[in-house]
Amino acid sequence: MKKTILALALVAITGSLFAQKKTTTSATVAFDASTAIDALPKAENKTVVAALDAKAGTVAFEATVKNFAFTNPTIQEHFNGEKWLNSDKFPTFTFKGNILDASKVNFAKDGTYNTNVEGTLSVKGVEQKVKAPATIVVKSGVVTATSNFSFKLADFGITGAPIDGGKVAKEPKVTVSAEFK
Repeated sequence: MKKTILALALVAITGSLFAQKKTTTSATVAFDASTAIDALPKAENKTVVAALDAKAGTVAFEATVKNFAFTNPTIQEHFNGEKWLNSDKFPTFTFKGNILDASKVNFAKDGTYNTNVEGTLSVKGVEQKVKAPATIVVKSGVVTATSNFSFKLADFGITGAPIDGGKVAKEPKVTVSAEFK
């Protein structure tokens, strides 16, 4: 009887520990570099790997560059090319960071929590610090995290005539969204 109770207690403790760490392989990153001249430099990647550790207050995502889908194949080719993201040499870009004021987010209670995330964005082998607003929604045990931010392409060594000519935004908007069940 004591062994059964001990085993059940260990299972319960282990389950609650693992519940703090959640991952998904279907997070979404939307990239919008459209301008008044060209509305086509928009893409979405729905196969992003994301992780959330509620106890530690950490978040991370990794996006495969070639999985971004553009409506215009030429733009997609440029996006993956050497002058842009050079996806053959740098196949992914990543973010690793922390939820600021994570103690104010109750992952066990339904609600909407507005906070900020801060961490390191790595694109094309270049790392830059990023701080962005984030919204975390907890509903029936499912956690949805969303963040929007912009970054300067030049900070990551991404340049070229389409950017200089105003066909591609110098500071594209990025939206990251992940649902953790």
